[in-house]
Amino acid sequence: MENEAKLRDYLKRTTANLRVARQSLEELKEKEHEPIAVVAMGCRLPGGVRTPEELWDLVAEGRDAIAPFPTDRGWDLDTLYDPDPDRQGRTYVREGGFLDGVDRFDAPFFGISPREALSMNPQQRLLLEVAWETLEHAGITPASLRGSRTGVFIGATDFDYGSNVTDLPEGLEGQMSLGASGAILSGRVAYTLGLEGPALTVDTACSSSLVALHLACQSLRKGESSMALTGGTTVMATPTGFIEYSRQRALSPTARCRAFAAAADGTVWAEGVGVLLLERLSDAQRNGHPVLAVVRGSAINQDGASNGLTAPNGPAQQRVIRAALANARLKPEQVDTVEAHGTGTTLGDPIEAGALLATYGQGRPADRPLWLGSLKSNLGHAAAASGVAGIIKTVMALRHGVLPRTLHVDQPSQKVDWESGAVRLLTEARPWPRGEEPRRAGVSSFGASGTNAHTIIEEPPADVPEAGASDAPAQDGQGEPTATAAPLGSGVVPLVVSARSAGSLRGQAERLGALVDGRAGTELGGVGFSLVSSRALFEHRAVVLAENPTDAATGLKALAGDVPGDGVTSGIAGPLGGRVFVFPGQGSQWAGMAVELLDSSPVFASRLTECERALSPFVDWSLEDVLREAPGAPSLERVDVV
Repeated sequence: MENEAKLRDYLKRTTANLRVARQSLEELKEKEHEPIAVVAMGCRLPGGVRTPEELWDLVAEGRDAIAPFPTDRGWDLDTLYDPDPDRQGRTYVREGGFLDGVDRFDAPFFGISPREALSMNPQQRLLLEVAWETLEHAGITPASLRGSRTGVFIGATDFDYGSNVTDLPEGLEGQMSLGASGAILSGRVAYTLGLEGPALTVDTACSSSLVALHLACQSLRKGESSMALTGGTTVMATPTGFIEYSRQRALSPTARCRAFAAAADGTVWAEGVGVLLLERLSDAQRNGHPVLAVVRGSAINQDGASNGLTAPNGPAQQRVIRAALANARLKPEQVDTVEAHGTGTTLGDPIEAGALLATYGQGRPADRPLWLGSLKSNLGHAAAASGVAGIIKTVMALRHGVLPRTLHVDQPSQKVDWESGAVRLLTEARPWPRGEEPRRAGVSSFGASGTNAHTIIEEPPADVPEAGASDAPAQDGQGEPTATAAPLGSGVVPLVVSARSAGSLRGQAERLGALVDGRAGTELGGVGFSLVSSRALFEHRAVVLAENPTDAATGLKALAGDVPGDGVTSGIAGPLGGRVFVFPGQGSQWAGMAVELLDSSPVFASRLTECERALSPFVDWSLEDVLREAPGAPSLERVDVV
């Protein structure tokens, strides 16, 4: 009997342990599929695009951002172009998708000397700026992430900065290797912001930024990173890409990407920088961060030994799409649209379309085809930044409920059997309304390296408030509140603007003024709160007092123009010292003081209530009653009350 009892106890313990082990395995399995929130986005793209909102304006209006070669890069434009594709050292195109002002950089803002800035690849400079902006768009002050396990995953492929310089300026010897290094792209961001999660630069050619995104999602799901900055960057310091691809006859003679079109005749190179801030969805919801969209699933793979090192491989593309769907736990018909790689080449586009028809195009209802588009028709092929640019376009399409049209399509390519599946080109913009099932989009990038990537983006869950609509306090990457949010009453609102220099302060005022003036129904209280809770505070400061958006725009315009204005105060803050308590004596109080503020500011009212509570054991009168001159309350003439 004793042995039977021991055996029963043993079996009970073993069963309990197995149950715990099975539960742990299930939890680990679930983590592999945990949705990842896109918390914020930032970008620099052709056509003067500096924000995701400006990118949306460009694609919604159907604008083409291709422009002539820039004149500020030292390229020999007189001899670079030749219509003969066989001419050595020449290119038969003279247009592309270029960024404006890649030579401009506010080095002191990041604590970088002008000499060091000159040695830095423009990709490093732009990436720093866009990473900083992305954090601020999330309502997170960059300084609050210092020491956190925030990762940096950046896709990049062009590292030719300085390669055409034979006579370096004095003092730059020994610095160019760091300035031009691909590894330093991610390392520079981590170093400048003090981020201690993984930092790596990925180079798989054109698929780099989506591969970086995939690795960032894995790092978040494994708990290796608490948040992640991910994206891609391409800046052409030299015209080498145009020259090399002219030899291969891969460029469109008219410099236009006609993705999936019968008239497609090649691609066109472009530049861009795009950054996403990612966080586990559960963490973003707990921390009160905005959720713009969700990365539901992703996958990467390789062509392997295919029909050519750089040639696309249709079966491999099918496999990566199916792997991404499996990672997302979705069926093909649950995805509405695909932002394609779509480079406009006569070889690549038919292969990609065939892979989409074989995967997403099968088993769909006739009235719900997969809608196919390509941002490259607007911007050109931004190489390592093209994938993240497609993500940003897709997220903005979700937010606006519209699928923008693809440009330059005369008619669908005749090299594709469009009748073999339900896939249709977005030759016109289409509404993308919410429905019973979440809206979803696939985004593809295929590298000349043979590395393929596919990502599935989904609209935020129904129980997640619209980005910017949450009253929850913003928190930093370690879950600590960055400020205490509270409802703001009506009345005068202080708009606090700060910068590293007087010129930057005026620039900040100009941009903020344009935002306030151009957006109907601006809630000034929210703007004022965001300026002090989600922006770093620098030494050059100004305050604009305003009761309404018109007053705010007027005051900010005065500040931007460096002219005196009512309700505008500016100056330079000195170093912070210790706290000083000042007793003003008698005579500085008056009847009814602070009552208006008490009625208009819940924050002030709350603090005053705390003061009254603290005083109550020592006095026989009410602080608020005295301020409001309530019947029976003592007057300010009494010394003990004063």
